[in-house]
Amino acid sequence: MDKIAIRPAESGQAAEVLEFWRDAAEGTSITDDVDGVRILIERDPGALLLALDDTRIVGSVIAGFDGWRCHLYRLAVSPDRRREGIGSALLEAAHDRFAALGGRRTDAMVLERNETGQLAWAAAGYAREDQWRRWVRPLGELRSVEH
Repeated sequence: MDKIAIRPAESGQAAEVLEFWRDAAEGTSITDDVDGVRILIERDPGALLLALDDTRIVGSVIAGFDGWRCHLYRLAVSPDRRREGIGSALLEAAHDRFAALGGRRTDAMVLERNETGQLAWAAAGYAREDQWRRWVRPLGELRSVEH
């Protein structure tokens, strides 16, 4: 872990981030395209944190803060670099970011089928809240709702 640097992603790294997620992350999202990643980076330049071994992405986490709550997404570590402390270092950097922004509580999105991810989040001190469910809807479908 000595030579790993953690820093915010740059807009020009969007395609590389997507390639990394295809290999290291679980699941996909409607925003998994170059434009979606670029929008994230440009809208909130410090939110997408990357762990880099020289120039190779070996880890990522999105640490988004909306002014009210702190949200974590896409915590991922290269399969060949797991169990080296990279995920813990990314979470520490995310927590530091949140503290600097005035955040007081954070949550993480974890797929039900992602048992490895659930174990990692539990090891980091996060607990599942079964009373909550996530409700989603792609924005392109909003026009079709009748009131």
